[in-house]
Amino acid sequence: MNVSKIKPRPVRLSAAGKRDVRTQFAALCWRKRRDDVQVLLVTSRRTGRWVIPKGWPMDGLTPTEAAGQEAWEEAGAEGKVNDTCLGVFTYTKNMEDDDDLPCAVAVFPMKVKKTRSDWPEVEARKRKWFSLKKAASQIHEPELQRILLTFDPARLVA
Repeated sequence: MNVSKIKPRPVRLSAAGKRDVRTQFAALCWRKRRDDVQVLLVTSRRTGRWVIPKGWPMDGLTPTEAAGQEAWEEAGAEGKVNDTCLGVFTYTKNMEDDDDLPCAVAVFPMKVKKTRSDWPEVEARKRKWFSLKKAASQIHEPELQRILLTFDPARLVA
């Protein structure tokens, strides 16, 4: 069976234990300028460091749909999310009022068609386009750095 032919299914959420690893979905928002690939990073709300748009699964949405929704909410980016998972990175989400949560984030590429000047989190975040190499240098998670440095949209299955 060809893995690229598997269609993602909507997620049904269930309660997780306090120490369970949590899953998140992220969009690697990209575009081509001249012959260069650029990616869109956003600042995190609390620390202001550069990250890619990501968030929790959304009831009834596929992982790719959830990644696209996060790209819109956090970066004001619209486009087509590809079903190909580029990889997974891990991090610990610092929770204000509770224990920190270990998270595994599946990353899906999204070719950005347009960015809006007004989006849900415009007051809470900045966004900026970076080259792949510069974006990787801004990111703290080594696994995500690797995903950025090896990203090639020409290898994506349509």
